[in-house]
Amino acid sequence: MDAPSAAVPSSPDRPSATFTRRKLSNMPPSRSPELFNGSTSSTSSTSSSTKARNNPYYPTPTETIILAGYPLLLLFGTLFSLLNPNVRSSPYDFVSQSHVQDAPGGTPSYFARKDNLFNILFVKRAWFWITISFFAFVLTHPGYRQTERKVRATVRWALVTVWWIFVTQWFFGPAIVDRGFRVTGGKCAVAQQKVNLQVKGESGVPGPVDPEVDVAGLKEFVTAAACKAAGGRWTGGHDISGHVFLLVLGSAFLVQEVGWVVARHYLGRRVKDERTVVMHDGAVKSAATDLAADKRWDDYSPELDEQREVKEGEAVVKGVWDALGHGGKVVLGVVGLSAWMLLMTAIYFHTWFEKLTGLLVALMGLYFTYIVPRFVPALRGIVGLPGL
Repeated sequence: MDAPSAAVPSSPDRPSATFTRRKLSNMPPSRSPELFNGSTSSTSSTSSSTKARNNPYYPTPTETIILAGYPLLLLFGTLFSLLNPNVRSSPYDFVSQSHVQDAPGGTPSYFARKDNLFNILFVKRAWFWITISFFAFVLTHPGYRQTERKVRATVRWALVTVWWIFVTQWFFGPAIVDRGFRVTGGKCAVAQQKVNLQVKGESGVPGPVDPEVDVAGLKEFVTAAACKAAGGRWTGGHDISGHVFLLVLGSAFLVQEVGWVVARHYLGRRVKDERTVVMHDGAVKSAATDLAADKRWDDYSPELDEQREVKEGEAVVKGVWDALGHGGKVVLGVVGLSAWMLLMTAIYFHTWFEKLTGLLVALMGLYFTYIVPRFVPALRGIVGLPGL
């Protein structure tokens, strides 16, 4: 009978199979690559980073800082108008919401005149310049190489454009600005008199028609443009600042579209994407994770990622100015001029409450376009997110 074989002790250099299995079972599961997150972290660091994620229902810290610049700019302009002796002593017309244009001493500044070239050529045509600069960026920037990204960016532009039209141009009749003015008690006395006289002549109603009487649905078609064309003036009511609304909506739209694209395409893993999204199952994850999970990260592979990092390294050395590209530089000029004219509006035009409502109405459109898709997956599938 053979002798029983002696137990062979485990070599200190060769761990036992039991220890190896226990070690493998304790290893964290592999994770799919996430954009901007760098190397894989441990389970504890993953859970801590999950707790630190931003709320998808609110702007990110970076977005909050940028958006905070708008009320601060309006506040500074309002305080300047109250404290500056030249502005404070200039006569102000609360009906036209501007300083008296033909005052003996003149307006307190060239920018206080409604006929200044910046107001006529830029602000009055602001959406044209915003649209031109946006498409110049989309059609020339390498971050928009793929057609799907261009289409979704165009859909986002269409959303903010529709909001601009609803607020300032047309909303199934008069625009929201005009409707708000009428609802809060505003009227155009001269225009109303003329329309009422016309209705009286057509209907054969005897005697004069009181300008306070609304005839034949007058409130549905008297607008600011009609009032001006009839030689009248808006009186009473609350006039939302259309300039503030337009300049905030347009410039913030451009910052969203350009900022995230440049950050992702050129800064890559060096900057963490702060945005989080709600997945179809209700889980909250980073926006980059959602992109990979939905298999829309069509330009990811280890080889292409390595090539991208080389390009990103070269771009970072060149600086942000070169990273913007030609279209991004045009956008930067439009955003800068918008900020300047917003400051001029804050100093010389409208009351503080009218400027505040103009700001809030603009933020409503921005919230629906850029924040709501983060927690509504179906909408996110249509409009996408900038830079992804």
